[in-house]
Amino acid sequence: MTASRLARRPGLPRFPRTARGRAVAIAVAIAVAAGGVVAAAWRPARPPVLALAGIAADPCAPQRVIAVPAGARGRFLPGSSVLAEGGTIYAGPGPAARPAPALAACATAAARASRQWLAAGAIPGAPGPERSMAARALLDLHLLTQPDGAMVAAWHTIWRYAWPRDSSWAAVALARTGHLADAYRILGFLRRVELPGGGWAARYWPDGSGPVRDGRPAELDATGWVPWAVWNWFTAAGPASPAARRELMTLWPMVSAAAAAAARSLRADGLPGPAMDYWEDSDTVTLGTAAPLLAGLRSAASLAAALGDTGQERRWAAAAARLGAAITARFGRYGYHRLPRDRSGADAAVTFLGPPFAAAAAPVTRAARAAQAALTLPGGGLLPGAAWPGTPGVAWTPETAMFALLRAASGDQRGTSAILSWLAAHRTRLGELPEQVSASGQPVSVAPLGWTDAIVLLALVARRHPLPVPPARPGGPVRADEVRH
Repeated sequence: MTASRLARRPGLPRFPRTARGRAVAIAVAIAVAAGGVVAAAWRPARPPVLALAGIAADPCAPQRVIAVPAGARGRFLPGSSVLAEGGTIYAGPGPAARPAPALAACATAAARASRQWLAAGAIPGAPGPERSMAARALLDLHLLTQPDGAMVAAWHTIWRYAWPRDSSWAAVALARTGHLADAYRILGFLRRVELPGGGWAARYWPDGSGPVRDGRPAELDATGWVPWAVWNWFTAAGPASPAARRELMTLWPMVSAAAAAAARSLRADGLPGPAMDYWEDSDTVTLGTAAPLLAGLRSAASLAAALGDTGQERRWAAAAARLGAAITARFGRYGYHRLPRDRSGADAAVTFLGPPFAAAAAPVTRAARAAQAALTLPGGGLLPGAAWPGTPGVAWTPETAMFALLRAASGDQRGTSAILSWLAAHRTRLGELPEQVSASGQPVSVAPLGWTDAIVLLALVARRHPLPVPPARPGGPVRADEVRH
C-alpha cells in the first residue's frame, strides 16, 4: 500500500529505511513510472503526480487490462469497464487496430457481461456518488483479479504485483457484496502460494510463478489477514451450506498453517516479534502487525469450531487470548499508538482493533477518535500515522477509508458519511479511487488502488448491514445476520 510500492521494481535499489531515503526513493520511482531518466545520484523528493488515471477492459479481450493515462477524459459505458473517449471505444495501445464496427460489437458484449456480473451481487451505498463509487470499485476489483486469482494491487509497473494483504481485503469485499466465486478464487491463489511453514512473502508475481525476490522480508500480518478473509468468505457463503463446507476443507490447511505461524511468532511477552507491517517499513513490532494477527487467530479458532476440530480451536483461541491480553497491556497503556511505548504516535492501525475485526471496546473507541483527529489533514483525508515520513500534506486513501469502515461498523452514520463523501469527491476524472490525494486536493500516485476499493466497499456495506466480528470466545456462534451480507 505504502511508499515501498513506489520504490521497487527490478533494477531499483531496495527501499531505504530512513525518512530521507524513503523520500528519495519515492522521487526516483515516480520518475521511473513517468518514463523519465533516473540519475545515479540522489536528488530531493518531488511532489507526487498522478501516474495512472484508471484502468479499462479491452472490449474484445475483457481479461486484458488497459492502463489509462492520467490525462484521459473518456467515460465508461454504464455499468462496465469499457471506456469510450471522444465517441471512440478505447482499446489502448498494443493490439492491432480493429475496425470500428468490430470494436462497437465487442464493447456492447463486454458492457453487457459487466452489468450481469454486477447484478449477480449487491452494489452498496446510497444512490448518487456513493453508489457510483461502489460500482466502480467493484468493477475495478473484478478487473484487477486475474484468472488465476491473483489480485493485482494496481495496474502500473511498480504496483503490478499481488500483495497477500490487499488480496485478503479484496476477497472479503467481494464476498460481502455477493461475489463469492471471485472471493474464493483469490483465496485459492493465496493457498497455492503460501510458504511451506505457513505465511506469505511480501508480494507475488500475478502469473503465479512465485514471490517477487527483491530482498524484502515476509510481512507477518498476512498470517492474520488471510484467515480473517477465509472466515469472512465462509460466513458470507453460509456455514450451513454443504458446498461452502467442502470448499472450506480445501482452504483449511492454509488457515491452519497460517495460524500456526502466527502463534509461533508470539514472544514471551505475548506480542509478535519484529516484522514489516502495512507501512512496509518496520524493524520492530507494531500495532499494524499485532492487530491483524489477533483477528486472524480468532478467525482460525472459529473456523476450527465450525469444522469440529476442538484441538485446533482451543490452540488458536489460547494464542488469541494471549495476544489480546498483550495488546491491551502493552499498546493500550499508551493509547494504542504505533509502538508499545510512549510517544510513538497515532497509527491508523488502531482501526484494526475495533469493528468489524473485534467487538467495540471503549478504550479502543477513544483511541481511534483521538487518532482520527491527530491524523486528519487540513484538506481532509488522513495520514497513515503521526510518524509517517512521506510527503507532507498528502493524504492516503486506504487509511482514510479505514476510519470510515470503523465508524460504519460501529453504527456512526454521520462520521461515516463525512469520510465517504471526501473520498467520493477526490476520485480521478474517470471516477477511480487513487492511492493518494495531494495537499491541493488532486488525486495523485496511481488509480485505482485495489485495497482502497475494498475498504470503501466494506464501509458502504457496513452502513446498511452489521458486519460480523470474529468471536473472541472459542466456538462463539455465528448469528443469522452475520451471513450473506
